Amino acid sequence: MKRICTPINSQTVQDLHVGDKIEVYGIILTGRDAALPKLVDSINKGQCFDDLEGSVIMHTAVSDAGISPTTSNKEEIEESIPCLAKSGVKIHIGKGSLGDSTVKLLDKYESIFAVTPPAAALLSSRIISRKVVAFENEGMESIHLLEVRGIPCIVAAAHGKAIY
Repeated sequence: MKRICTPINSQTVQDLHVGDKIEVYGIILTGRDAALPKLVDSINKGQCFDDLEGSVIMHTAVSDAGISPTTSNKEEIEESIPCLAKSGVKIHIGKGSLGDSTVKLLDKYESIFAVTPPAAALLSSRIISRKVVAFENEGMESIHLLEVRGIPCIVAAAHGKAIY
């Protein structure tokens, strides 16, 4: 198991390969179908709320019941991945497969996709703190900033290759 701490640099991404088991420590962002297209729109308008360089984003909602990944190949999410990667997101965490074109764009922008188990109790136990940082009106699907310790993942797409 490789320990990955945020923020993440390009060398860390280069050292990760499809099938690697990792644990993510530090600050991650979250978002789902409702908020991620809004985040992309904000980036395209030059209104992004924060510098995304070296960041991690998990495709999930955040509620008192916890967190668990949503399917990443939904149109609203998969279409946000290239823009977010271009903006500096180094690791996208979710579940499911991604399209070939998305896998290639991840490589172009030195970013990877990792899957995590849909086990809310396990993942929620790894959250140290949380706060809403954008699109609060989206409720549990708003963009949250989480401080986490050891979110377990498997690298599912890296360097133009995918596990699927």
